[in-house]
Amino acid sequence: MQNLFQGNPVASLIFFATIIISLLGFQRDSILRDKFILHPWGLTRGQRIYSIVMHGFIHADYMHLAFNMITFYFFAFYLEARAGHLNFAVIYFGSLIISVLSTIYKHKNDFDYRSLGASGAVSGVILSAVIYEPASRIYLFFFPVGIPSPIFALLYIAYSYYASKKRYGNIAHEAHLWGAIAGIALTVLLYPTSIVEFFYKIF
Repeated sequence: MQNLFQGNPVASLIFFATIIISLLGFQRDSILRDKFILHPWGLTRGQRIYSIVMHGFIHADYMHLAFNMITFYFFAFYLEARAGHLNFAVIYFGSLIISVLSTIYKHKNDFDYRSLGASGAVSGVILSAVIYEPASRIYLFFFPVGIPSPIFALLYIAYSYYASKKRYGNIAHEAHLWGAIAGIALTVLLYPTSIVEFFYKIF
C-alpha cells in the first residue's frame, strides 16, 4: 500500500485532500461546505468560480464520501500508473468540470439548487480505466460475479442516461453520465491509440 501511494502522487493528494476536506466540512461550525458547494445561480453570476473544482472535495455525508473514495481507490491509482501523472490530473479534473457543465446551464436560474461530491470525476476515472484495460472485470458490492469492463461501461452509461431523465432521488446521475463520457473522450485525446488498443484487446 505504501508503494501505491508513493508511486502515484496526484491520486494520493486527491484521495487524502478529499477525505480531510470532506470531514472538516461535516463539522457543525464549518464554513467549507457553504464555500465550496456548487451553486449554478451564483457561479454564472461570477460568484465563487473556484467551486467548479472545489465542489468535488466535499460530500453530503459519510456514506457519500466512503462510496466515492472506495471507488476512487480501486481505479485511480491504477489509472495514474498507466496514464502518467499529468494525464491522470487532466482526466480527473477535466471529468470533474465537464460533468457539471450541463447542470450549471440547466440550473443557472434556480437559486435553490446546490450540488457537491466527486462522483463526476470518479465516473471519468472508471471509464478511463476501462479504456486502458478492457479485458478486466469489475466487481460490484454484494455481487460476486465480475462484469467484463466494456459491458459494465455500456450499462453504466445507459443507466446514468436513463436515471438522469427520470431524476431518481437526489443523486446527480447527469454528472455521472457526463463525467463518464468526459473520461472516455479525454483518454482518447491524450492517448489516441488507446481506442485502437481497446478494440484489439477485446477481439
